[in-house]
Amino acid sequence: MNAAVRTPPARDRLLRAASDVFYREGLRAVGVDRVIERAGVTRATFYRHFPSKELLLVAYVQGLDRAVREHVGAVPGTPAESARWVRDFTRAIADQLSGEGFRGCPFINAAAEYPDADHPVRQAVSAHRDWLESSVATALERAGHPDAEEGARRWLAQRDGAMVGGYLGSPAAAAATLVAAVDDLVGAR
Repeated sequence: MNAAVRTPPARDRLLRAASDVFYREGLRAVGVDRVIERAGVTRATFYRHFPSKELLLVAYVQGLDRAVREHVGAVPGTPAESARWVRDFTRAIADQLSGEGFRGCPFINAAAEYPDADHPVRQAVSAHRDWLESSVATALERAGHPDAEEGARRWLAQRDGAMVGGYLGSPAAAAATLVAAVDDLVGAR
């Protein structure tokens, strides 16, 4: 018996369509009509789910954040597992740099388009970055790093630099430098 292929709910289609075009073309450059067309929904359906483009933008950034959190999972409790978590997270970022269509960090890109720290898009980006730094600090602390907070700040700076360097320069070089720097930070074992 063949099960009918179900079309994803309209909200999911809108977010998927928005994610694709926002990342490739920019948040400000893409209009609501383009997202509506790409998602295959009506204007009324769009506004029922997202009363404004700003709310769609925030949902887009929050969706990216959720995806990263789900991908890396919670910081483990043991020193060795925590160190491995930081390395694995870093290697996943390094792999992303060489991915097809990579055009930089979507969070950095969003922050560049919304520089006002009080704007909801920028606040969603800040929430993600706070989580990143806090999670890495927790992992480094559990791994026995002597200054986990400073280590997390260094990790974030290395990650940011690799994201920009991977887009503007050599993705392979940016990835290798990121992995080597984090191995130094965590203590190669």
